[in-house]
Amino acid sequence: MDCGVPFCQSDFGCPLHNLIPEWNDLLYQGQEQEALERLLMTAPFPEFTGRVCPALCEKACNLADNGVTNRDNELYLIETGFVRGEIQPRIPAVRTGKKVAVIGSGPAGLAAADLLNRQGHHVTVMERADRPGGLLMYGIPNMKLPKEIVARRIRLMEAEGVSFLLNTAAEPGLLNAYDAVLLCCGSRKPRSLQVENMNAHGVHFAVDYLTAATRSVLTQTAPGITAQGKRVVVVGGGDTGNDCVGTALRQGCFSVTQLEMMPKASENRPAGNPWPAWPLTLRTDYGQVEAIFLQGSDPRVYETTVKSIQVNAENRITGLETVRLQKQSDGRLTSVSGTEQTLPCDLLLIAAGFIGCEEETLSRFSLSADARGRVLPKDGSHHLEGKLFSAGDMRNGQSLVVRALADGRSAAKEIHDWLRGTQG
Repeated sequence: MDCGVPFCQSDFGCPLHNLIPEWNDLLYQGQEQEALERLLMTAPFPEFTGRVCPALCEKACNLADNGVTNRDNELYLIETGFVRGEIQPRIPAVRTGKKVAVIGSGPAGLAAADLLNRQGHHVTVMERADRPGGLLMYGIPNMKLPKEIVARRIRLMEAEGVSFLLNTAAEPGLLNAYDAVLLCCGSRKPRSLQVENMNAHGVHFAVDYLTAATRSVLTQTAPGITAQGKRVVVVGGGDTGNDCVGTALRQGCFSVTQLEMMPKASENRPAGNPWPAWPLTLRTDYGQVEAIFLQGSDPRVYETTVKSIQVNAENRITGLETVRLQKQSDGRLTSVSGTEQTLPCDLLLIAAGFIGCEEETLSRFSLSADARGRVLPKDGSHHLEGKLFSAGDMRNGQSLVVRALADGRSAAKEIHDWLRGTQG
């Protein structure tokens, strides 16, 4: 652990700037409690990132090509800490008397609330859903991030003094009751397909499908949307698309196919993609691995998209017309005439990403988004106006859990400094 430049904690690596060489070395030396303490200096919720983070630090590491296990080490440290009773409520010794409302309990909101509370402010987190956690609770499947892990952290935060108001839609009037308000409402406006019959029965956005699946697991009831016995097509090759594949298989789908617009990546880092940048290489995640085992082949079909949705007289989806795509010299993808094919489909799940904050939230707080759907102050800060701040995907656009955590902590520091400047 004698790196000349520790790229793992640079801007190429961990957004939280975790002290990875330090706690890795402490772990190697057998000083596990000290390693955990060093980890918790910068990482608010290692039990989350240790499970769902794509480990940017590992790709940026000097030893990346030899195999690095930072994420596994991180998860071991935090879970061992819980087992040994080393993770206990850290209650601030002094309270500032300032009240802060955090709207949204996703990764950014929880990270901000955690740090603001440690700084001594009275923090109330408002969540419109019936359980806190945002996408940690309802956007990531239970087999990938067990919901008891999320609930365990919420209980710990409550013991530390953070209050949670559930089934609560925040209104502008709350500005009068708090000294600062942080909006962490996410980027929840899904990207649609520009085809007809999007309103057909059996066509759903991935976020709705995954939410229904998790709610079913939590309540032990039948899911509102199920893949059981159906021919499932997932549009989107990212993490969410993979989660849809894994969930559909667990629900007993007849078959699952995943459409990916981009060409199939190489298994090796291609030229023009130098280290320590994120490698554009082929990755086969758990959903595809399980599909290969159960169906005998990789469910992904590359350079393909949906041209039209076929429906019956009852406006129920029966199939898709797909078309091959070709990448042009300027990077644009264009359809190739004569490559159309018909694909049977009973359930179409659209996992094509998100394009910004929901219109309802913007209207409620009289906000406007930029061309990318972000509520991002012109000066690049988190401060919108008056007592109002923004953080997470709402501010930066759709991104990773670890980036949302880092941005939530950054917003908390900015709010803390702002509140100190308003005292007296």
